[in-house]
Amino acid sequence: MQGATAALIPLLRKLGELAVAEFTLDKRVKKRVESLREELDMMHAVLHDLGDVPAEQLKPPVRIWAAKVRELSYNMEDAVDTYMVRLHHDSHGDVGPNNMKNRVKKFIKRTKNLFSNGKALHQISGAVQDAQRRAKVLGDLRKRYMLEEHTKGEGNTIDPRLKAVYKDVTELVGIEGIRDQLIQKLLHGDDMSSKQLKTLSIVGFGGLGKTTLTKAVYDKIIVKFDCGVFLPVSRNPNITSIFKKMLYDLDKITFKDINESAKDNQQLINELRAFLQDRRYLIVIDDIWDEEAWEIIKCAFSRSDLGSRVITTTRINSVSKACCPFSGDIIHEMKSLDDDDSKSLFHKRIFSQGSECPVELEEVSREILKKCDGVPLAIITIASLLASNDQHIRPKYEWDKVLSSIGRGLAEGRTAKDMEIILSFSYYDLPSHLKTCFLYLSIFPEDHWIDRSGLIWRWIAEGFIRGGHQEISLFEVGETYYSELINRNLIQPIYSDAEFRAEGCRVHDMVLDLICSLSSEENFVTIWDGSKHNKNNSDSMVRRLSFQNSMSELTTHQVDATSMSKLRSVTLFRTDDNLIRSLSSLQLLRVLDLSGCDLWKNSYQIDLRCVEKLLHLRYLGLQGTLVDALPIEIGKLQFLQTLDFRFVVGESIGLQLQSLEVPSSVVRLGNLMCLYVYENTRLPVGIDNLVSLEELSVVTVDGTNAIEKELGKLVKLRVLRILWEGDDESVCNSLLTSLANLQNLRTLEIYHDGNARFDANCDGWVPPPRLHALWFDSCTSTLPRWMNSSLLPVLSYLLIEVDRVRPEVDIQILGKLPALCFLNLNTTRAQYTPVKRFIIGHDAFPCLRECILYNFQTGPSMFPRGSMPRLEYIDFCARASHITGGDLDVDVRHLPSLHKVTVRLWSEVDCLAAVQKAADMLNKALDVHPNHPALHHWFEEALPEELVQAKEPAAAITVSDRGGEAVVM
Repeated sequence: MQGATAALIPLLRKLGELAVAEFTLDKRVKKRVESLREELDMMHAVLHDLGDVPAEQLKPPVRIWAAKVRELSYNMEDAVDTYMVRLHHDSHGDVGPNNMKNRVKKFIKRTKNLFSNGKALHQISGAVQDAQRRAKVLGDLRKRYMLEEHTKGEGNTIDPRLKAVYKDVTELVGIEGIRDQLIQKLLHGDDMSSKQLKTLSIVGFGGLGKTTLTKAVYDKIIVKFDCGVFLPVSRNPNITSIFKKMLYDLDKITFKDINESAKDNQQLINELRAFLQDRRYLIVIDDIWDEEAWEIIKCAFSRSDLGSRVITTTRINSVSKACCPFSGDIIHEMKSLDDDDSKSLFHKRIFSQGSECPVELEEVSREILKKCDGVPLAIITIASLLASNDQHIRPKYEWDKVLSSIGRGLAEGRTAKDMEIILSFSYYDLPSHLKTCFLYLSIFPEDHWIDRSGLIWRWIAEGFIRGGHQEISLFEVGETYYSELINRNLIQPIYSDAEFRAEGCRVHDMVLDLICSLSSEENFVTIWDGSKHNKNNSDSMVRRLSFQNSMSELTTHQVDATSMSKLRSVTLFRTDDNLIRSLSSLQLLRVLDLSGCDLWKNSYQIDLRCVEKLLHLRYLGLQGTLVDALPIEIGKLQFLQTLDFRFVVGESIGLQLQSLEVPSSVVRLGNLMCLYVYENTRLPVGIDNLVSLEELSVVTVDGTNAIEKELGKLVKLRVLRILWEGDDESVCNSLLTSLANLQNLRTLEIYHDGNARFDANCDGWVPPPRLHALWFDSCTSTLPRWMNSSLLPVLSYLLIEVDRVRPEVDIQILGKLPALCFLNLNTTRAQYTPVKRFIIGHDAFPCLRECILYNFQTGPSMFPRGSMPRLEYIDFCARASHITGGDLDVDVRHLPSLHKVTVRLWSEVDCLAAVQKAADMLNKALDVHPNHPALHHWFEEALPEELVQAKEPAAAITVSDRGGEAVVM
């Protein structure tokens, strides 16, 4: 039902705006708009309730009714948008020079607009009237067939997760080691911690085996406790029933009549606390979804010092943290099975005991396991499709067929259905707005890396983001949506962002399979892969089209875009000539993304002049495309919000690719919020007209067009990336003056390409108070004066390159930044003078997780115990002889969270021998660390004599907790 809800929400908002705004609607039309909105409000309330019910539990009349509401909403929104676009275009759509000839053209056009506005008013009036009639019919249908009674489903669905609770121990694969580690953490410790109530929370997305692992732990240690209970909770829990079941399972004789009791929750809690008070208990709360539910459930647990233990499982990170508020509590993040355990589980389910995988199936078996990505539920599901009741091995073509189906609709079967049900629990637990954003991910192919910012800008263009006001922008609201999908373990984050956020994500193939299925049912996204496409709806009903390659061979099927007049979104992951040539006919397009075509590689050029007809366009993605020109007509796209010109190039001249200029008409795009251009691409004069801009990257500042002065008027900027070329001091002053006006900046990156340094100029600058990420490259010779905790209270990411580091001073200053998570401090020239110890407090770097100190001598032992309590990775430079001679202590035991180390070794003489010995000493130091990091992948590399004499960095050793040998880079 989410497709209908997603279509209604933006329409209701727009109808409200249409009814109250000062548009040229007469009173009669406005009344109709208000009446239509009231009817649709009622439909939305019904659909909202339906959204939490799995589709298979809804009877056909409900689904048919919801589909009709969805199409009504889409059609009416198209009519409203067309009317709004016409009004806006008539008053803002002129582009071109302001000469006499053009002024005459504008006068004639305004005269024509008097007639076209009358036509637009007639069209919107007719559309509202028609929608009113259809809405009334749908309202009558709802009453006539009493559709509300059909929303309770067709019976209870058996929860397939029960199988994990009763799984035989002989079936378990790959959990023995983790089980024993968790038991060790749960039961052992010093006398005081072992007696206190301790909670273990196991967290991970559906299908990783949380319940199976928890049951294995429970079964092995329950004999050590006086009593215990294993209690599934699930979504929408009945707290009273949970307490009653807990009492009954704890003592079936004493509480044999508890289920008939009329006791309320408070009485049941008191009963539980009294029963547990003098007993050592083990209680498992399996599959909890809600922090509020946990806060009530935990009231029943007595905190007597008898060594009791509570174990919870959840798919949601924030719930896991709520379960473990005390220092002795344990959060265990479920990991996928490794390759060996995945293979063992897969083969155990398919081949008879003692049998090996046939040689001809080994390759396809590896590919299937790669797709399963170590998720036990996925492995078991796929294995069940290939297993045979008569012990015969299925032929290879059936294995190939199953492989090709992963991520795009698995074969039918009970086990496959069970997997879909388990995964769908997470989907139906989402609030309505997140369901829409989550379904949108079906646009992207399997294993695709999805850029965080690009995805959020697309959500905004589609109208999925609600709210947003002067203090919090739509993009920032979108960031909370994205973070919540990570929190619920529905997308797999890729962490490399400037603020330690997930810069991108991917969707597991099994999750993608689920959302593609849901999206297809809702006519939300249509996927065309060259050999097949969604046939649930006719082409005229397609709203969003994703054009991509599948694993099947491409055929000669062609897309008839002219029959898809209602398309709102087109995303191309491979080139299709016919579709590209038909773009001008898709006049309702809001999102056009050609970035996935790799048109540059295919040397296929696009004539972008067709975009002038796409007046609804909000998002235009051209990253990596090859175009003959960026047309001036782009200035007509008055509703455009995101424009991505990164790596857009024109025809090649010899071996050089011609860089394109951004057309001057871009400065007319008053609604533009995000502009991406490639570095060295010149922006036109007048960029200060784009007052809605929130993200601008990368701006080249060189003093040729005074853009450094214009930037100061873009006061909504949150993200700004600058390439600063040259050594002009006046440009520096103008740029700093502009930056002083940008108080909303959260990310600022400045790359200086020049020889001069501007210490005196930069020292007077005061950074914006909300700055979270700063990249300050070769602008000053030393750390600037404004680099302190009072001016940078929320700075979490810092990369700064200077000519000279003053370790004793600079490290002390940086150590006081309260929110700093990532630090990269390096110098343009190597500093070989050793530093004995930093003058910093024991509370320095309280949040730092990654630390890179490059091109000057230092070491982890120079940081006192107590500092850097969260540090996971450190990268530093040192002389090999200082390590081997004992001048530099490489002990890292005082850094409790450390997992990875990179050491760049300088060696004056006998390089390889010194590096080898230093590596051995590092290895010994790391071996005694509680996290047991180890040197891995040792590689010897002879250095040129001139580098040794110049004392350049001779080698880099990477150390991680993956095990293995050292790497010299």
